[in-house]
Formats: sequence, structure tokens, C-alpha cells
Amino acid sequence: MMAEPIQRNKVEFWAATTIYVFALFSLSIDYSPNEYPFKEVNLVYHYYEHFFWPQLVRFTIIYLAFLLLNFKVVPRLMRKEAIWGNAMLVLLAFVAVGIVTGIADTYFRGYLMARYDSVQDFWNYIFQSSLQNTLRLLLVFGFYTFIKYFGLYLLSNSAAIQSKYKMLTQEVITTFMVWLVSVFILVVFNVGEEITAIWTIVSLSAILLYFYSFYALIPKVLAAKRPLLAYELRVLLILVLSYLPAAFLLLPMVHNEDAAFGISFFNALFQLVITGPATWVLYQRQLKGKEEVFVLKKELGHSAANLDFLRSQINPHFLFNALNTLYGTALQENSERTAQGIQMLGDMMRFMLHENHQQRTLLAREIEYMRNYIDLQLLRTSASPDILIETNIEEVLDQKYIAPMLLIPFVENAFKHGISLQHKSWIRISLHCEQNKLYFDVYNSTHKKSENDPEKDKSGVGLKNVKQRLELLYPAKYDLIIRQTPEEYFVHLTLEL
Repeated sequence: MMAEPIQRNKVEFWAATTIYVFALFSLSIDYSPNEYPFKEVNLVYHYYEHFFWPQLVRFTIIYLAFLLLNFKVVPRLMRKEAIWGNAMLVLLAFVAVGIVTGIADTYFRGYLMARYDSVQDFWNYIFQSSLQNTLRLLLVFGFYTFIKYFGLYLLSNSAAIQSKYKMLTQEVITTFMVWLVSVFILVVFNVGEEITAIWTIVSLSAILLYFYSFYALIPKVLAAKRPLLAYELRVLLILVLSYLPAAFLLLPMVHNEDAAFGISFFNALFQLVITGPATWVLYQRQLKGKEEVFVLKKELGHSAANLDFLRSQINPHFLFNALNTLYGTALQENSERTAQGIQMLGDMMRFMLHENHQQRTLLAREIEYMRNYIDLQLLRTSASPDILIETNIEEVLDQKYIAPMLLIPFVENAFKHGISLQHKSWIRISLHCEQNKLYFDVYNSTHKKSENDPEKDKSGVGLKNVKQRLELLYPAKYDLIIRQTPEEYFVHLTLEL
């Protein structure tokens, strides 16, 4: 509770500074509320001497006193640091504001001198009034400080409070503190008894009805056959029972029975027509949102369970051990090509099982995986003289990162659709980086598919998925161009890493 959050200090500072600036701005308006009293007693009135400078001094000393007390003195007192010294600062601030505003009032209210027999009597009245007003400001500041620290205490202990009283959530406490401050501001600025009374009773009733309905009333009526009707009837009953108590509470504020009962009736009508239905709608929206979240979590749980099941079916250690055994057997039998293929397949599987789960991987590792894939394909196609595979893949030594498995689908697509054992085929792959940009090109030949080919009308391997990933992971940072002719398929990707 004693901590001073920087963000809250900033809000308070700029709020106070804004009020101070607006007060100074009001002095620039050609309006002098004290001009007429001077002329009424036949005294010469000077705008700057009797209005501008006195008010400027008054606003400035009050603003500086607030900054000193709010940001320096009170926090130290709350932490029990140098209590007597800080208490003396409070007293000095009180005296300084009282004396300075008193001096300013000798000019601002100079017309009162005509009412007194001597200058001393005039000064006594001015400085007594100034000290009384300063005391009132100090009490107002004390009430503001109490509201602030009491609210911070409640918010910092909201979890413990809610464990005992379920309805006293952090949202409830925050709303109540905002309501208390709003009523306090209306009282300080003296906007009028009726306006203050209306706002106080209507806003407080709306807050109480909203939270009571949200956490207690609506959950109880959901099981009814007509829950909305049951809810509205209960709200109506609550408002009928609270009509007379609300009117009696308003009597000390408005000092008029007719006004008190009128405001109470308006409050009941407002809660029945506005607050009650609005609370029902908001609760239904939250309930719908919770149901959607529950369904998503359930589906996600099923997906995760299925994924874990699939992973459990393939034990990586068993696969790697089996591949190592086959690799050793191939070397013993002098089958170098087989051994090379097994080694490359093992490296690819290791990349897919481990690094593919990361959000980003080194570009060098992604390129290594691509090279292994191409080399593995070359073992299959190198025996055919009609198949040409050309690669120009630049080595990347910098620590550049990329989303894993982002480039390989284009290469897989080229080998799947660009290679034919019956026709001349070719694939050209190039990759290079300049600063933070990656340039990737894949060309491959295309061949007319037979009518019986089950993949005749299917697009490239994973291309739709790659486009979605590019849009999600690299929005406005990539340029993908895909062109297709009867003889050639071309992909160009420019990516900002």
C-alpha cells in the first residue's frame, strides 16, 4: 500500500497541472468578477492590480503546495519517515498558503476596506478569512488523500477481501472508489444540491444493482422457465422496497420532501428501464463468451491429446537408434549412397522433431535442412540424365532467424510436380541475403498430368499453409510472387527477417 506507482504519480501530476493551466487560462478571458464591487464603492479598479496578479499568485501557491504535500510529504508520513519534520512541513505549507492568499486578497477584495473603520480591521478580516479558506482546502486535501490511500489499500488486498466476500471483487472496489471521488468533486465545486443528489443516488443505485444482479440475482434465475421475466420481477421488487429508504436518505441533501420523493421515483424508473436490462445483456454476452472459451479449450485439449498420442507412437530415440544401426550396416556393406541417405534422413528428422517446435530458428539451420532434402532427392534422380537439378544457395554466417519450415514447402512442391521420369525435367533453386532481406527463387518444369492422376487438380504441397503463416508471422514484410505457364512454375519470395 505504501508503494508509489510511477504511473499513478504521473496521472495525478498531469491532472493537477491541467487544472492549474485551465485556471491560468481563465485569467486571459476579459472578465473581472470583482470589478463591480470596486466601482460600487467609488474605488479606482485596475485589472492587473486587483484581479490578474492576485489570482495568479493564489493559483500558483495552491498548486505548488499540492505538489509538495501530495508527492513528498504525505508519502513520507505514510511510511512513517521523519514524522515531526514532515508534520512541520504541513504546518509551514498551511501558513504559507494562508499568508500569500491573504496578501493577494488585500488587492483582490480591496473594495471591502470601505466597510471597516481602520486598515487594521480590514487586514484582520482578510487574513482570518484566508486562513479559514486555507484550512478548508487542507481538509479537502486530507479527504482526497484518505480516498486515494483507502482505495489503494482495498485494491492491493482485493484477493484476500474477495476470499471472504465473493462480491467484493477488484472491479467492485474500483467502481466504488470512482463513485466516491465523483461525488466528492461535485460537493467541492458546489454544482447544486439537486444535481449532486441525483447523481449520488442514481449512480450508487446503478452500481449496487449491477453488481448484485451480475453476481447473485441473474445466476439464480437462469434455471427458471422465463429467466428474463423472473429477473425483471425481482428487480422491480427491490426497487419498490428501496423507494422509501432512498427518499429518506435524500431528505438531508435536498431539504425538500417533494424533491426527495421525486428523485427517488426517477431513480427507481431509471434502474428498471436502463440499468436492469443493460445488466442482463452484459451478463448474457459474458456467458456466451465463457461458453465459446470453454469450447475452444475443449477442442484445444482434444488436439493436444491427439498430438501427444501421435508423438507417443513414434519414439524418436528408437528411430534414431534404428537409423544408426542401418547406417553402420550400410558402411559395413560398402553401400556409401545408402549410408549417406540414412544420415541425411536422420538429420532432417532431428530438425523436425526438435527445432520445428520453436517460434524461430537460425536461418543457417533452415538452409541445412533444405540442403539435406535436396541431396536426398538427388540420390533418387541422379541416375537419370534427363533430370537437371541446379542450386545456388548462399551460406549464411550471420545470426539471422526465420520461422522454421517456411522455405521447404516450395522446394517440396518443385520436386513433387517438377520431376518426371518420362520427360526432361529441371529444377533451379537460389537463395541469398542482403542485409536483413532474404531473396528466394524456385523454378521447376511442369508436366501435363494424366486424367487418372489423383493429384491432378491439387495445388502445391503446403503452399496454402505457407501463405497463411507468412501473413501471420511477417505482415507487410514479405513479397510472394507465383507464376505458372504450361512449361514452367516460378516462385519468388522476398522476406524481411
